[in-house]
Amino acid sequence: MPQTEAQGAGNGGISGHRLFGGPGSRPRWWTELPLILLVYGAYSAGRLLARGDVTTAVDHGLAILRAEKALNLNLEHPLNRWFTAHASLGVPADFWYASLHYLVTPLILIWLFRSRAVHYTAARTWLMVSTLIGLVGFSLMPTCPPRLLDASHGFVDTMAQYSDWGWWGGQASAPRGLGGMTNQYAAMPSLHVGWSLWCGVMLWRHGRTPLVRAAAVAYPLLTTIVVMGTANHYFFDALAGIAVMLVGLLLVRPVRRGADRAKARLAPVLAAVLPGRASPGGDSPSPGGAESAGGGRAGGRPVGVGAATSVTHASVVSGGCQTSAGERIPHQRKPGAEPGAKPGGKPGGRSRGPKGTRPAGRPADAGDGAAATAGGAART
Repeated sequence: MPQTEAQGAGNGGISGHRLFGGPGSRPRWWTELPLILLVYGAYSAGRLLARGDVTTAVDHGLAILRAEKALNLNLEHPLNRWFTAHASLGVPADFWYASLHYLVTPLILIWLFRSRAVHYTAARTWLMVSTLIGLVGFSLMPTCPPRLLDASHGFVDTMAQYSDWGWWGGQASAPRGLGGMTNQYAAMPSLHVGWSLWCGVMLWRHGRTPLVRAAAVAYPLLTTIVVMGTANHYFFDALAGIAVMLVGLLLVRPVRRGADRAKARLAPVLAAVLPGRASPGGDSPSPGGAESAGGGRAGGRPVGVGAATSVTHASVVSGGCQTSAGERIPHQRKPGAEPGAKPGGKPGGRSRGPKGTRPAGRPADAGDGAAATAGGAART
């Protein structure tokens, strides 16, 4: 292998540090899981801390509703009436809203981690950055969802209406008794829609069958209908969720470059503290370590011209094992066991040939050339 290829394959620099994994290497689950849990914990805690004033949240909700009516985009009104009138639609929609958000997204993350490891890191970064942007939106613009507006505005909370059918309570999509621990005014943007869009893009890009491609389109579309029909989000909330994902996608490369720079500064410290964890450098062949295929040159120098000090072909024999120069793993072969060796030959299995010739299979070295030159000079 050329020296440049060997160095590239075994580069043990910062990018090749085992604690992080090199570019294109498989991510480590023991570093990914804490990172995901940390971001999700920050997201959940941030939602609780960003509750804001209820009056302000209601004002924001009414402002969104007025803007939608002015543009004839208040799609949540007819959908909510439809889901309220038909339990066969409302109950599955409530299960969809309360469950799939927390099931489908982690399952697709696991699928990417196991089967599409090359694309996993960028996909995970996109999801996390967008989630944190959504948290900023909750903090800056607390918004009352349609279901919590006064009944005069024509909305019905389907999750409260069908709470006897599911595991959630009448307050929110949280389990019964835990509704007070959620921020019910974190409606803008809708990360239900944002996360479902991320799932759809992942299924479309990395899926292989028409069924998976159909699910990639259906899942975000149906989620958008569900969040409006259950009166949990406005149509503008859904659009904001899509916008958040687009901004997050644009920030993936800058965030990854910043992470790489942070790793570049941290890896030498870790390598000094944990030297055994750093991956060793590539085993690049030494100059002149082998003869080229057709030129009779070793290490770029002519055979027999001052190369005797750079090439050594001596064999090491110990304990019945013979290791020739250049071998990485000793072969368990007895002295004299090489093909063509005569019985009773010398240790190392070399057979004596005519004077001045090399044994078969032995590469030319500087010693042969030097000896031949010296012998010719002596005879003259």
